[in-house]
Amino acid sequence: MDAILVAMGGNSLLDKSLPPTVANQFQITSRAVAPVADLLTHGAQIILTHGNGPQVGFMQLRSHLAQAEVHQVPLDSLVADTQGAIGYMIQRDLREQLRLRGTEAEVATVVTEVRVDPDDPAMKNPQKPVGRFYTADEAARLQAERGWDMVEDSGRGHRRVVPSPHPQEVVQLATIRRLVEAGVTTISCGGGGIPVVREEDGTIRGVEGVIDKDRTSALLGNSLGVKRMIITTGVERIFRNFQSGSPEEIKETTVSELRKLADDGHFLLGSMGPKDEAACTFLDRGGEEVTICRPKDLVLAYHGVSGTTIRRG
Repeated sequence: MDAILVAMGGNSLLDKSLPPTVANQFQITSRAVAPVADLLTHGAQIILTHGNGPQVGFMQLRSHLAQAEVHQVPLDSLVADTQGAIGYMIQRDLREQLRLRGTEAEVATVVTEVRVDPDDPAMKNPQKPVGRFYTADEAARLQAERGWDMVEDSGRGHRRVVPSPHPQEVVQLATIRRLVEAGVTTISCGGGGIPVVREEDGTIRGVEGVIDKDRTSALLGNSLGVKRMIITTGVERIFRNFQSGSPEEIKETTVSELRKLADDGHFLLGSMGPKDEAACTFLDRGGEEVTICRPKDLVLAYHGVSGTTIRRG
């Protein structure tokens, strides 16, 4: 398949300098998808996935605060909520960005379920950060008052962590494939997909947890036969010794080199680590190239002049 899979980080849809109103969310999303529109006008066909860590955290906090008045919402339903809301913003803003460029395209969001293993060890070992960052004192209070599991996240503060099982199957894969083959710019697997398990009788049931977006993006790309994936994140490219006083940028690397860097501790849990793992998995299972870059550098990364490019080897 000639389409490129672009995995957008959930933080690229946030701006800490603006209040988190719906109007501001659309403004931020419009800015985030402008490079996607540029890439589409270059003739690329794109499959979009997106993160939802901050957004599902906001919704979870809202559900908790409202529990005296309405029932709390489980995590699988919150993921579905964010898929619908974020997908709506992306498809609306992307169509408008294309219109401003004198181009039209069909854009559609698929609310996507992703099957996980109910016996995955991650279900009993929460490690996936969701929601906003907190100070150490705030994290201790939330852990005591609400029973949240909290961890320090990459030197940026403390966040809540929840179970994050590995994705096994994209339930709506056939539907996504038909849309892509029809030329539709498809938004799917938002937030890593809604985590579900399949019972022995075939029934699908949602489970508490979230799935890493980049892992699911790799699975989707491999399942569709995509050869190239671009993962956008908050830094220009991958660095050795990222948190040291002298980080070294990596413009090109291979799977084996990247795994050695990970083993040597260059990538922190919850930061670049999951992206590098997803890139290696994608390449191991048939992909040919992965680029990690900033959202605004998407077109430059597409042409190979920005970001970090990872290939087999």
